[in-house]
Amino acid sequence: MSETLLGGMTPTRFLAEYWQKQPLLIRGAVTDFPEPMDLPRLSALARRDDVESRLIECRNGRWHLEHGPFDARRFRRLPDSDWTLLVQNVNHLVPHIAELLYRFDFLPGYRLDDLMISYAPPGGSVGPHYDSYDVFLLQVGGRKRWQISSDDAGNFVEDAPIRVLRDFNPEQEWVLEHGDMLYLPPKYAHHGVALDPGMTYSIGFRAPRVQEIAGKFLEFLQDELVLDGMYADPDRTPTTAPGLIDPAFIGEIGKMLRHIEWDDEMVARFVGRYFTEPKPHVFFEPPEAALDFDVFAAAVTARGVALDLKTQLLYDDSRIYLNGEELDAGPETHAVLRKLADRRALPPGDYDDAVLEALYTCYDYGYLHPVQV
Repeated sequence: MSETLLGGMTPTRFLAEYWQKQPLLIRGAVTDFPEPMDLPRLSALARRDDVESRLIECRNGRWHLEHGPFDARRFRRLPDSDWTLLVQNVNHLVPHIAELLYRFDFLPGYRLDDLMISYAPPGGSVGPHYDSYDVFLLQVGGRKRWQISSDDAGNFVEDAPIRVLRDFNPEQEWVLEHGDMLYLPPKYAHHGVALDPGMTYSIGFRAPRVQEIAGKFLEFLQDELVLDGMYADPDRTPTTAPGLIDPAFIGEIGKMLRHIEWDDEMVARFVGRYFTEPKPHVFFEPPEAALDFDVFAAAVTARGVALDLKTQLLYDDSRIYLNGEELDAGPETHAVLRKLADRRALPPGDYDDAVLEALYTCYDYGYLHPVQV
């Protein structure tokens, strides 16, 4: 599947020659769309308050940005050209879009971010810009002209509500048609303009900043560390400058802080939690009429089980991580749960009670569901 996605190239060659190195145009990357999205369906998602959406217009040379949710009347007032509707995380909402995202499984799950869909009539664009992460741009319906440049210029239009490059000097240009895909490394400037009504499926990859990772790790340590003792100064002498923070006091505090330590196991647990933590707008709903355990077990045996579209399940050598938490499941369950993480589903079959109990706990939180016939 991935070789078709990469135009006949093996994932090994793609990663060695192109990933984070140079762009790649792939003609006919996807030809088996089971159910392409259309504007009415995409705009319906943009009207939901649990969905991140944006509307970008360029009027008289000035950029305008609106955030959803949108009222249906807003779309009826749009002109015939020069606007773009963008909807994030469509893979959380539409099963066949999630299936398309997970075709990129030659990359680890902790790097996959989301599949965003943008719709644009002729002239629709979000301006020349660059992303700080790898992205695949898949054309679905219509045609779009893409210009790219290895020079990100680095300066943006002042006072614009979106990050649009002031200076953009294209080096290459293509017109993408239905099923064509363009891969771009991080910070590769690009400018897409719709020639016909159509959509771009943007497959983005997670690349958090070091500052963000460090901040989240410090939050993790706050909950994990247990430091004994308290500040004491039994040899204190009188001061003549009560407002002074003296060097000796600073040194004592420094000694206390040097007790903050971590090891590889703590880092591993942090990584598992951090890279499976749902985004702030993501919520899970327990089943309205939950099956009891025996009925659930029978359903799994007969039909199998699949992760909820929003669920992130990862693992390391000794632990299973699910939606920001460590799953409390015995080692005897890990082989099966790792298969579930890799495939996002388990086939029908006979599973032992420990596995079924772990699956049932996840089901009770809305993290997975028996496969529906």
